[in-house]
Amino acid sequence: MDKSMMKGLVVGGLATVVIGASGVTGYQTLMKPKEAEVVAVKEVMETVVTPRERCEDVAVQRQAPVKDQHRIAGTVIGGVAGGLLGSTIGGGNGKTLATVAGAAAGGYAGNQVQKNMQQKDTVASVERRCKTVNEKSQKLSGYQVTYRLDGKDGTVRTSFKPGATLPVKDGQVVTTPPDAKS
Repeated sequence: MDKSMMKGLVVGGLATVVIGASGVTGYQTLMKPKEAEVVAVKEVMETVVTPRERCEDVAVQRQAPVKDQHRIAGTVIGGVAGGLLGSTIGGGNGKTLATVAGAAAGGYAGNQVQKNMQQKDTVASVERRCKTVNEKSQKLSGYQVTYRLDGKDGTVRTSFKPGATLPVKDGQVVTTPPDAKS
């Protein structure tokens, strides 16, 4: 056998190996699954907290503004009434003393009566009171998908609800929504 024939056999053998290997690789690529079977789909929820203001009208009782802070009217009226009552007692200097004592006691009593009346004098009004409350709600954030590919189970998270299968590209499950493919 000459050298050129030998070279031809070697090159031909190498070409056969390369073509055979690419044929096997091409066959394997053709035989790879194009879809994974969806076994289970579970919704993934997240809690969303939204602050908002809640207001309500509340009835409020307050002490009415005092017009006579020193309670002069009650003191004078009580003093006059006490003086008149004291003047009916006794005679002479005793009558004068009873009138003065009655006026003093009546003035004090009138002052205290007016004080009690002022404390019980209230004004009703309505106030608007507001506070911030947090409202909680559930929001769908995606899907936990269990799939079967080549006899093995796996899980992925998707933003869309899949059908019965998920597409497979280069041996990996595709998790982009079907309309988002480019």
